Amino acid sequence: MTCKPEPGSTIKTLTAIAAALTLSLMPVRAAGDVAAYRDLVARARQDLGRGDGIAAEVRLKQAQAGGAPRAAIAALMGDALLRQGQQGKARGWLAAGEFTKDTAGEGFRALARLERGDGNLRAAGSALDRAIAATPKDAGLWVEVGELRYAGGEHVKALEAAEYALGLDPANVRALAFRGQFVRDQFGLAAALPWFERALEVSPDDMAVLGEYAATLGELGRAHDMLKVTRRMIGIDQRDGRAFYLQAVLAARAGKGDLARRLIARTKGRLDSQPGMLLLQGALELEAGNYRIATGRLENLLKLQPANLKAQTLLARALYLDGEFKQLVQRFAGVAGSAGATPYLLTVVARAHEALGQRDLAARLLDRAAAPDLPLVTAVAEGAELGGLIGAGQIGQARAMAERNRAAWPGSVVFQSLAGDVQLASGNAVGAIERYKFAGSAMLSESLLLRLIVAMEQAGQKAEAAALVEGYFSQNPSSRPAARLAASMAAAQQDWPRAVLILEYLGKSGSDRDPRLLAELAMAQLRSGDGTSAEASASRAYALQPASAIAAQAWGTVLAENPKRQTAALALLKTARAMGGDNPLLAASLARISAPAPVRQ
Repeated sequence: MTCKPEPGSTIKTLTAIAAALTLSLMPVRAAGDVAAYRDLVARARQDLGRGDGIAAEVRLKQAQAGGAPRAAIAALMGDALLRQGQQGKARGWLAAGEFTKDTAGEGFRALARLERGDGNLRAAGSALDRAIAATPKDAGLWVEVGELRYAGGEHVKALEAAEYALGLDPANVRALAFRGQFVRDQFGLAAALPWFERALEVSPDDMAVLGEYAATLGELGRAHDMLKVTRRMIGIDQRDGRAFYLQAVLAARAGKGDLARRLIARTKGRLDSQPGMLLLQGALELEAGNYRIATGRLENLLKLQPANLKAQTLLARALYLDGEFKQLVQRFAGVAGSAGATPYLLTVVARAHEALGQRDLAARLLDRAAAPDLPLVTAVAEGAELGGLIGAGQIGQARAMAERNRAAWPGSVVFQSLAGDVQLASGNAVGAIERYKFAGSAMLSESLLLRLIVAMEQAGQKAEAAALVEGYFSQNPSSRPAARLAASMAAAQQDWPRAVLILEYLGKSGSDRDPRLLAELAMAQLRSGDGTSAEASASRAYALQPASAIAAQAWGTVLAENPKRQTAALALLKTARAMGGDNPLLAASLARISAPAPVRQ
């Protein structure tokens, strides 16, 4: 029996056959092919873990050619490109946020790093929020959260993130290193070492941790140990310039400028845009007499860090030595007018005014340079307007502004410190201490230490202030402000040998042309019974800055001890009184000279 086909069935059959033929001509995606691209993706992730973005990119391209969906490789490809400095290409893979579920955390973390690098902190925060939603218990992610908070001025919240990361994974290398950096800010250099050492126990060849460890050892003055670590870094990866940079810093501190330059050359220019390298290069060129080159390096640094006091000081010196007096005054007149200007900067700007014939302007700056080193209000970039209000005596308006900022950013060291400045300026030293200590619990900088000591002394907490200085100095022996404070407190306790020891150390390590330090050293040497050294130090201080009341008083006081130099001593002491006014030590020295000699029987 012959069956007739139903209407249209022939067309359906032909369509099915055509489809089958079409499928037979297409490559079949076997389970093995999927496994292959997944293996490539896994190996690319391992490459990224070692910091090798190039190898990761190659594997991911192979995976894409092997059929990997874009979403499966987008996060890792963006990360790989970002590590190679290809931000534009990285954004093409990351910006859409189209990742698979198991790569979403990595993708949004990479996007956050990209946005942060471009200065978009708010966008970076949003990306990290999405990363937390994908992988809330990832310790490394919380380290990045902490780093972003720190960059945004939320220092207390950054510390909380660091501690949370360690709670999630006590052996996480990034978390241990980040906590070490925080401990260094909080408690000092020596206290940070165990954290870096713990991180290196987990990952002995981690270059980032080795770099932080070596830098901290160098700041502590442990040059031999630092060299051992940097040599280890070179053995791991000669292409990484950080070890040579750190060795160059060490050589420069030892006065070996030529060696420092040779070491810098071995970095192959990889670190030339970094602030630390720019500062080092500027200092070396200045020392070599290449003032124009030094000026260029330091100007580039100040574009990155406008409030960098070391860079400002070196640039001012370079301009002065190059005879660029007009440019020096134009560049630094505003800085010299601020409350935070250093005595050296004030002096250099004053000398430039003198060279331009502006002696009245020079005199005012020299008077300020001879004033005490611990201003009640230290100007910082974020507090320029606030400092202006305080300087103008508008304390009520300044207090309102400071407290408003403190409430808006409760975890910011900057705004907590500025609120302390206002309390101190209004006479509330105890209130200032409270705010300074809160800020110091996250980051006790040299500037904050100085302000806290001023507040403690005003509040009558002299013993607490001395203990704080000794603790900070023991943890940060390379801190010059801490050393000066320690010397001053030793003098106040009449521990003259210790005061001499600290001041001589400061002089030998870079302050041998500081008239104030030399004057203080002269007085300490005199009190410790070394009149010969005292006279040498005092005469050098006066030779460096004859217009300094402190230098004139120191030399006059030293000469007053010599019966044969009474006339010279009297002239110097009268000059000091005319320039700086009277004080108990000056009055006592004048009285000693004016008193009649005892009559011999």
